[in-house]
Amino acid sequence: MADFLADLCHTDRLDPLPLWKDGTVSPCFNQLLLNALPHSVLALSSACYLSIPRSRLFLDFQSCGWSCRVAMAVLMVLLFIADLAVLPLLHQPSLYLDVLADGIAIVAWVVHCGALVVLRRSAYRVSRGPFTLLVLAVLPAAALIITLVSYCRDSSYLDLGQPLRVLRLAVVSAQLLLLLLYVVAFAVPCPREGGIMSINDSDGAPLIPGDSYRGPDGQIVGEDGSSWVSRLFYFWLNPLMTVGRRGDLERPSDIYLLPRKLRTKAVREHFERCWERCRQERAEQLEAPHRGRAQDSGRSVQNGTWSLPDQDRGHGKEESQDSPQEPQVRLLRVLHTAFGLRFYLLGVLKLAGNMLGFAGPLLLNSLVGFMESGQAPMSQGVWCALGLFASTFLSAILRNIFTFEVSKVSLSARAAVISAIYRKALRVSGTTLARFTLGEVVNFMSTDTDRLVNFFVSFHEVWSLPFQFAITLYLLYLQVGVAFLGGLALALLLVPLNKVIATRIMENNKHLLKHKDSRVKLMTEILFGMRVIKFYTWEKHFTEKIAGCRKQELSHLKTIKYLDAVCVYTWAALPVVISILTFITYVLLGHELTAAKVFTALALVGMLIMPLNNFPWVLNGTIEAKVSLDRIQRFLRLSDQDLNTYYSMVAPDDPLTTLQMKQCTFSWLSPDSGDAPVQTDTGDGPQEGSLQLRSLNLTVKKGALIAVVGKVGCGKSSLLAAITGELNRCGGAVYVQGRERGFGLAAQEPWIQHATVRENILFNKEHSGRLYQAVIEACALTDDLNILPFGDQTEVGENGVTLSGGQKARVALARAVYMEKDIYLLDDPLAAVDADVASHLMEKCILGILKHKTRILCTHRIEFLDKADVVVLMDDGKIVRTGTPAEILPLVEAVPKTRKNNSNIKEKDSVEGEQGVEQPADQVCVADSLVAEELKQSGVVALRVYRAYWLAVGGCLAFSILFSLLLMQASKNISDWWLSHWISQLKSTDNVSLSDLSPVDVSPHLLLFSPGGLMSPVTLLGTDPKANSSFDLKYYLTVYGSIAAANSLLTAVRAFLFAYGAICAATVIHNRLLDRVLKATVTFFDTTPLGRIVNRFSSDLYSVDDTLPFILNILLANVFGLLGMLVVMSYGLPWILVVLLPLAVVYYIIQRYYRHTSRELKRLYSLTLSPIYTHFSETLTGLGTIRSSCAAPRFEEENESRLERNQRCLFASNAAMQWLDIRLQLIGVAVVTGIAVIAVIQHQARSIDPGLVGLSLSYALSVTNLLSGLIFSFTQTETQMVSVERTEEYSSDIPIEPQAGSLEVPPAWPERGQIEFQEAVLLYRPGLPNALDGVSVVIRPGEKVGIVGRTGSGKSTMFLALFRMMELSGGHIVIDGVNTGLLGLAQLRSKLAVIPQDPFLFSGTVSENLDPCGRHSDRLLLNVLEQCHLGEAVARMGGLAAEVGERGKSFSLGQRQLLCLARALLTQAKILCIDEATASVDQKTDKLLQQTIREKFRDQTVLTIAHRINTIMDSDKVLVMHAGKAVEFDTPAVLCQREESFFYKLVHGRAD
Repeated sequence: MADFLADLCHTDRLDPLPLWKDGTVSPCFNQLLLNALPHSVLALSSACYLSIPRSRLFLDFQSCGWSCRVAMAVLMVLLFIADLAVLPLLHQPSLYLDVLADGIAIVAWVVHCGALVVLRRSAYRVSRGPFTLLVLAVLPAAALIITLVSYCRDSSYLDLGQPLRVLRLAVVSAQLLLLLLYVVAFAVPCPREGGIMSINDSDGAPLIPGDSYRGPDGQIVGEDGSSWVSRLFYFWLNPLMTVGRRGDLERPSDIYLLPRKLRTKAVREHFERCWERCRQERAEQLEAPHRGRAQDSGRSVQNGTWSLPDQDRGHGKEESQDSPQEPQVRLLRVLHTAFGLRFYLLGVLKLAGNMLGFAGPLLLNSLVGFMESGQAPMSQGVWCALGLFASTFLSAILRNIFTFEVSKVSLSARAAVISAIYRKALRVSGTTLARFTLGEVVNFMSTDTDRLVNFFVSFHEVWSLPFQFAITLYLLYLQVGVAFLGGLALALLLVPLNKVIATRIMENNKHLLKHKDSRVKLMTEILFGMRVIKFYTWEKHFTEKIAGCRKQELSHLKTIKYLDAVCVYTWAALPVVISILTFITYVLLGHELTAAKVFTALALVGMLIMPLNNFPWVLNGTIEAKVSLDRIQRFLRLSDQDLNTYYSMVAPDDPLTTLQMKQCTFSWLSPDSGDAPVQTDTGDGPQEGSLQLRSLNLTVKKGALIAVVGKVGCGKSSLLAAITGELNRCGGAVYVQGRERGFGLAAQEPWIQHATVRENILFNKEHSGRLYQAVIEACALTDDLNILPFGDQTEVGENGVTLSGGQKARVALARAVYMEKDIYLLDDPLAAVDADVASHLMEKCILGILKHKTRILCTHRIEFLDKADVVVLMDDGKIVRTGTPAEILPLVEAVPKTRKNNSNIKEKDSVEGEQGVEQPADQVCVADSLVAEELKQSGVVALRVYRAYWLAVGGCLAFSILFSLLLMQASKNISDWWLSHWISQLKSTDNVSLSDLSPVDVSPHLLLFSPGGLMSPVTLLGTDPKANSSFDLKYYLTVYGSIAAANSLLTAVRAFLFAYGAICAATVIHNRLLDRVLKATVTFFDTTPLGRIVNRFSSDLYSVDDTLPFILNILLANVFGLLGMLVVMSYGLPWILVVLLPLAVVYYIIQRYYRHTSRELKRLYSLTLSPIYTHFSETLTGLGTIRSSCAAPRFEEENESRLERNQRCLFASNAAMQWLDIRLQLIGVAVVTGIAVIAVIQHQARSIDPGLVGLSLSYALSVTNLLSGLIFSFTQTETQMVSVERTEEYSSDIPIEPQAGSLEVPPAWPERGQIEFQEAVLLYRPGLPNALDGVSVVIRPGEKVGIVGRTGSGKSTMFLALFRMMELSGGHIVIDGVNTGLLGLAQLRSKLAVIPQDPFLFSGTVSENLDPCGRHSDRLLLNVLEQCHLGEAVARMGGLAAEVGERGKSFSLGQRQLLCLARALLTQAKILCIDEATASVDQKTDKLLQQTIREKFRDQTVLTIAHRINTIMDSDKVLVMHAGKAVEFDTPAVLCQREESFFYKLVHGRAD
């Protein structure tokens, strides 16, 4: 290279590119670096704009500035051509140099001219164009000025007798003039259109108008439309960073839209096309007949199938998914097809960045060699400094581009996989999906997808780490020959150890996650059943269960943390041990140690550590990704709901037949599940290995009303599921007329979305005022909407938590009616409502607005059966009898008499009900703001949060950790200083003159300190081995080894202390959180979505357990590492402070911008992530309703919309990270360049020690990593601290119940069971009417009192007050003469018993649900089950040890109610409160149960909130509540005789 430059420039070979010559800049330097290089950059930059599309916008807009600039560019081309033509005639020695410079200039201006023409025809015509192009166009002006000055100093260029030289002078002058005119033309005013906005204010490039760069709502699109300079340095992100800095990033809508190619819809469509292509390619590989059949029946993924349909359609059965005829598409192959090429090509950037990273240490070596050599020309030092700048700058750019582009690929893959999982969940058959729990399916979308996407980041490490390892080993071999094998052997022995540790960590992690899942599942159930737990005072029992799970979880967490500490210690000790082993082997082989060998070996050994330590983790990440890939693949391969196969296409002979079943058999078992028991979430779903629908024959005429009746668990709900296609048809034929229009389904357990009441009813259908009002009237919702604070715009909570049971049922019914379907499937919608409302629904809705529709009604309300056209009686999965009401009624009536008395009284406002209407009349107000959107904490994480974590760790322990960190960093820096001192001593005693070294020889100063290690063979010539006396060598090695050993020991101490501190903090924070939440008031649980509380116990606690300590550890190491680095650099090269101080200011400004914006972006990301999973869970819960109403496409769009919002936040967060990274890299470049320049200057002044320069530069090369590591770790720590903040919020701020009491009562209390309400007043919140308004009632011992009243009258509130779920605002409740307000809560509630309306069961056995605390014998439990008519059902499931399933899903709804009743039968309390829980039980069973209750609770005081009059007609007294007051209290007989009484009106159905 030196020879080439010398020949080109005609310069000295020792200094081929001099900077200065004859008092001015040398022509070689001027033409190559100041002329040719800027023109090259101008050409490349201009070329980037040649592909900008033409725009038809603003065609009438003309700007003279553009025309002038094009003209100037053309003239510049002509002038350079003229200069090029003159050159051969002058016969100057620099001919080739000038020809090269002029040739590059001509190409540059031609390309630039083309770019100007293209920009002039594009949307840029309304602006001046990119400011970048102006800067690049005038950069060559410096070279022209220098050339003009040199011509003027040479008299021959002013001699008119030499016209060619005068012409060159004129050409240069004209070129400068044209550049000046070019600037003037750019400055010509160019008014922008009002509609044009810019996201590139930093570099002047306007946002190109049009759909490509603006969203539909006018929002700015990220990155699209920005210039390449803006993309390179992320100037397009500056406005967003500024908004974040101001604290105005409050909503996801404040963030830029995704670039067009990254939008979820575009990615999904591309992914689907790739899936279909792969499917077709796979199909073509099959045998010809199979291929033909596959192509005939193949369905596009866009039509909802991810696998081929069944081949054997004639038999109506689905073939196994493993059929050889079906082309199974592998997810990995589709990902490869969709994103592979682009992703693999990014590996070139990775390789180039790594290779450029190797250039830094090599150039540093040359620079130190230059300083050691007194005779080297200054240009060598300048070239080294320039090389350091160029290599570090280019390396920074390439690595930054690589990271950002990989993040974009992973973003696309994430959108594709999540969309695929969601679409699959909507299409998979119900029986197949039943094999998975809700949590498992959600995990596919969350955990498994995250693991898969994370692999995109680590994939390139899989090949780059072995590559670095191989290079390092080769270089080590060149230094010490086979001696390196001794150290390598130890390193390789430690690899299995590392692998063992990694494997142990992985195993423990799996166990930890298993116990965590168990704990979170148990916690979720506890929160679901919190009212039951509080009623039965089971808090202590469940606290112990949670503590047991947590104890097992923490035991594995301890193991993981201590194994991590071992890894850290091994990593710290390994370099020293390997080095010593290598040196001993080298000496034993008869070689002489030299300083060069020692320091080279040390540097290379340091390089070995990273691949050795990282590779096992990369492999583990790869294995995790593979496992997750297989899990997702298994889900995507599940059989889809194939309605074409399920339903018969042959219409019956009678055109009026809407639905027909012929000898149908249905099962809840999926076709490929074998005999595995399946649980279902339908009301009358199957028990384990039991219920099948067999031999069903049913014909339904158009417009008919079919009533389906039967005892609990007979298969009524399963029949409706079979009609909608949710079951597996094992035989027979099903025909449904117009089934493609879907069904109007009102499920037994109403599915309510987290939306407003109106949105739930409309279900995204267009609002029609007349129809909407008619539906509201028909479904008896008018009064309810008047009660709600915002009418039908009131937002209901999760699962309709702010509505009563009856309201939920009627809203779900209204939704079905508003759909205007032809066929309606109504699953017991009358069970949850009172007599009046039931009559209203029957007359106005089922027989009114739906009178011309085909209706199938499952019900226990036999009083309405005479209105049906046909009644179907079911038993044990079979249709026993079909006939007219007159034929079937005698078979099902419990008491064949006037059925009016068998009706329900008032609306089902249980504890949940009235809390939904009485209590949440105000809670809905809260729900409209609090429940709908979780409050986003803003600003910096408060100091109290850090203080809380400090206290959780423990003050003394935390201080010990910090002190050990300080000692560890100090010992590290002292060891580096000691080696520097060793080198100085070697230099002072060295017998060879450093000036004898060749300029390319390697200096030991580089070898010692370069973090990147040595990249080329080292030959240190002329070293006298006697200079290294064995004594000196032994002395220095001993001291160094001692310091290094101390450092590794302190590292181990720090690691183990930190691990112990993290475990202490995790224990304390969880215990505080659990204790507070279990003591929280009922109001808190009503107004807070369950998912939000669960998040505290799952993701937030996971952060506290694992992520926060990991990141905090790195942060503290970075803080102390940076401090140590600054001290060493300032000591070694004090002048560097001149560079560091201004850079520190810049660093502070940059990190402040980044931290504020990044924190808000991450919070917004978290806030937009929860709705994705919530919506997915909601979708899975309501899958039956969604699919039966053909609403799946809309839900896909909703998921896409939510995912898009989340992806926007994630993209902006990734971009912000790279925005910071590139600026920190440039700071690092400035530091390295600054040190190099200072070193060259000081070298000229002969005032510097090369050893100190090597020390400072070696630290400088790692400054970027430290700076970026510091900010990233600090930002991540802040992000993770938000989890501590969130747990602290619940640990200290939520309202709790007063636990302690001031009065003790004897164990036998209450002995009689007398209850007295004395002017009891209860107010849910200030500003609301009293829920209890001066209630004064005396209930005598042993009395049976029925409580009736309208919705919101205060019935359930009495129970809440009695159990002190809500504290009285005034008055007292006295039991056996004791004021309950003075008792401790546990003491009070343990003496009362309750049968809540909502049947809630925990996962576990039947025995555990009946008697969680294990106080009763199995014999007694079985006896109780018999009394509740559950003995046969439980025995069939497997007895008391049978699992009840998730939330009791192995039982039907009616069976769950009976099981809760059995709990109450076990209690011995003197006072029993029954919120009657037999609404979903058939009449016969209900009659028997009422008799059981009367017998078993003969001596107890019983309060019953009545829903059926026959349950309270034999009560001792009836209490009628109205508007919070006790308006009537007397015997039923007396009240029935008074026609003006409320009770009389209720009994005779005339309640106002």
